[in-house]
Amino acid sequence: MKQYLEIGKIVSVFGLRGEVKVQPWCDSPDFLCGFDTLYYKSGTPVVVEHSRVQKNIVVMKLEGCDCVEAAQKLRGRVLYMDRDDVELEEGAFFVQDLIGLRVIDAVSSEEYGELTEVSETGANDVYHIRRPDGKMYYIPAIPDVVKETDIEGGIMKIIPLAGLFD
Repeated sequence: MKQYLEIGKIVSVFGLRGEVKVQPWCDSPDFLCGFDTLYYKSGTPVVVEHSRVQKNIVVMKLEGCDCVEAAQKLRGRVLYMDRDDVELEEGAFFVQDLIGLRVIDAVSSEEYGELTEVSETGANDVYHIRRPDGKMYYIPAIPDVVKETDIEGGIMKIIPLAGLFD
């Protein structure tokens, strides 16, 4: 498992005092605002002086970035979080950890394929499953379908809705 997970991308400058706009890659912009320290890909820590949500973007002031020119140099950089800085609720997982799981039938052990992507739909997430023949199937991430998720074992057990894989 990766220690540092992508959490957002600096997309532009905000104002004249070195603030940046960050596109959040997490469940909500508020989640991104909960960090005092983020990281660059190299593992270099970045201290967050303050942050706030503005629409669906996070406006953030990073330590050492005090002018427009400095902020401009950060455009396009991806920010990472340390997984140890977050305590997940029971049954919650980082999307990064779900990608690559083998999806199998909880009853028959038939292998359906590999979880390749997670989409947010509002009501519930949708898991994208690539079959061995390359076909894509989509399953709702609901308790009636997803019966067990074993990150360490690399397996997700499901009971598919009728007709899903026909």
